[in-house]
Amino acid sequence: MASMTLTLSTADASPPPRPNLAETSGTAILALDLGTTTGWALRNLRGRIVSGTAEFRPHRFEGGGMRYLRFERWLDETLRLAGDVEAVYFEAVRRHTGVDAAHAYGGFLAGVTAWCEEHAIAYQGVAVGTIKRFIAGKGNADKAAVIAAVRERGFTPADDNEADAIAILLWAIETRGGTR
Repeated sequence: MASMTLTLSTADASPPPRPNLAETSGTAILALDLGTTTGWALRNLRGRIVSGTAEFRPHRFEGGGMRYLRFERWLDETLRLAGDVEAVYFEAVRRHTGVDAAHAYGGFLAGVTAWCEEHAIAYQGVAVGTIKRFIAGKGNADKAAVIAAVRERGFTPADDNEADAIAILLWAIETRGGTR
């Protein structure tokens, strides 16, 4: 066994710094507003930001789990097209107005976290109030205020889902994943 060259005791030494994934150039970051209509925003490896929405409504003659399988296939395709996604940020919802929305969110949350674990991709949930405070200045801002704030930043979201995903991505980039 090789001898150690560490001059400090192990207890006094700090671990090597980990690169902040939201700050590192040349890293792709995916931001998601999870739901039946999932908003997404991606900073690709060249630093370009693209965004949109993806629909995962259950179809008439399919089982209840098919929407989640389609979601995971969509994640696979996004990874294939984006290259090396190093981090996924998503809206961490703690309260839903309806039982169906809560169940759907739980399914998408389980799907994205399992997918990230499978692909060794870092992931982090971001509180709704944190996102709204960052983008619109108020933790209880309504959907229109979030959309307007995202548009002021030069983006043209099609709906509130896409606006939320863009806001999450901008938060991840500008706060270095919440470290600022």
